[in-house]
Amino acid sequence: MNEVDTAAEVTAPPARARREARTVVRTVIAVAGLVLSAALGPFVSAPTLWGLVPIVLYAVLALLGMDIMVATVAAVLSALLVMMPTPENAAKLLGESLGDQVTMIGLVIMLGAGVGEILRATGVAARIVRGVMRVMGERSRTAATLGVMLSCLILVASLGTLAGALAIAAPLLLPIVARLGFTRSATASMMFIGGCAGLALAPFAGSNVAIMDAAEVGYLQYLLYGAGPLAVLSLVAGLLIVPWMQRRTRGTDDFYDPEDLGATDDGAAIPRSGRATLAFGLTLVASVVYAIISGAGTAFPLVALPVLAIVTGLAGGLSPVAIASHVYRGAARLVEIFLLFWLLAVLFAGIDALEPFQVILDTWGGSMQGLSPFLFALVIALLGWVGVPGATAAQVVLLDKVFGSLAAAVGIGPGAWVIVLLFASKADTYGPFPNANMVGSMSLARSVNLRNIIITGFLVLIPACVMYAIILMFETR
Repeated sequence: MNEVDTAAEVTAPPARARREARTVVRTVIAVAGLVLSAALGPFVSAPTLWGLVPIVLYAVLALLGMDIMVATVAAVLSALLVMMPTPENAAKLLGESLGDQVTMIGLVIMLGAGVGEILRATGVAARIVRGVMRVMGERSRTAATLGVMLSCLILVASLGTLAGALAIAAPLLLPIVARLGFTRSATASMMFIGGCAGLALAPFAGSNVAIMDAAEVGYLQYLLYGAGPLAVLSLVAGLLIVPWMQRRTRGTDDFYDPEDLGATDDGAAIPRSGRATLAFGLTLVASVVYAIISGAGTAFPLVALPVLAIVTGLAGGLSPVAIASHVYRGAARLVEIFLLFWLLAVLFAGIDALEPFQVILDTWGGSMQGLSPFLFALVIALLGWVGVPGATAAQVVLLDKVFGSLAAAVGIGPGAWVIVLLFASKADTYGPFPNANMVGSMSLARSVNLRNIIITGFLVLIPACVMYAIILMFETR
């Protein structure tokens, strides 16, 4: 018996040894990437295809399971080494990134956590959970999955900003999924799929407005050819992806603590929780309506979230000091998320300064004139796919400015051009590289597994590619 045990120990490496081996592999790749970046720095200048090294390094490290903060720092260092900025310019890049829209997403996530703490303290979260559970039933995970995705879709489509809308939705949805036993990774998949579908549908999102303007179509035609099919596909795919992700992660330490999320049943004992819930609901609806009417963008949640916290807290009987204390306590838990998004802003700004995508356009842009309409549409869509995440509206304008006239000349109609520009501006949200929307959805779901959210993106992206290729085939005949 002892011989058998010894043989098993020899042939089956301990889990600790495997973890250490993976850590060594990740470290070696990170160091190799930094050495390559340092070697390239003195010899390259923008625009250069070598500017892809930092984002490729980031994607590889994330897929290998490296801690997301460490992977981001490594990618930022790689970008700085390739750029070789002076200390003054490096400091300027870091400072300007604090005001970047990507960094703003991190601040929105922090404020959303502060609102979540108010909802927990006033009993609003528990009351909403009980109401939703009465409608859905505690055993119906399929209904809960569809409900979470639809909730994220509607709110994101209404606000036109994924991070801001999910920051509002997360405090309401996390207690529900915690009660139903969903893992953090499965929840992140729900929120990401539903939120991205809503972002495609959003009538006031900057990139969507740019697409409608470039293709000279109205919102209904934009829905018919572009966003509508993607939204339907996303919801259907989500009903398959989320259960698979749940099975993939249920054997890991990836579950929520329901008490931390306000999902316990003691909300009824909190005085004025009903009034606080009503105040929260009315303020939320008013905020969404105002955002739709005014066309407010990503910055709007910076005002809406504190207002939601104040109104809900006062209605729940909290003093101004108590409200501030709860918001601070909730936001303080996610300070590292703000730092992460600041580093992401630095990374994207560095890659943008190196202009690798301009090299791609300059190199292959002129060889497309002899292509058929179908192949031309596919090539432009794929070129747009490599655009920098977070710059989607500018990316649409650039592609239309460079290739719009040529597209019309080869016979690309408005419907097909909508599909091309939508895919070009939205596909990189789903992969192949990590991006702010992925990290935002993952962070708001309180997950730390970037690899699983990247896998989720690919599982939506692959059928979307097939679907749009078929539609384009008919539209360009």
